[in-house]
Amino acid sequence: MDDSEPKCAGRNEPASGLSDIAAHCAASNLMDFAAQLAGLAEDLKALAARPIKPIPALAEPDDQHDGEFPGII
Repeated sequence: MDDSEPKCAGRNEPASGLSDIAAHCAASNLMDFAAQLAGLAEDLKALAARPIKPIPALAEPDDQHDGEFPGII
């Protein structure tokens, strides 16, 4: 037997098949991820177009009740 030939020629096919499947799955996952990023970019673009409105500050109560929160019974 010549040492330059693979000892088990049949083993290359399953490994190659698994490599093809793994490559296909990776490509599919990357495509899904890219689609999600594109959707996120669209959402961020829409949010960036909206004006920022300040949130009104909460009114301070006139009198403090010994450190208790107002409205708690």
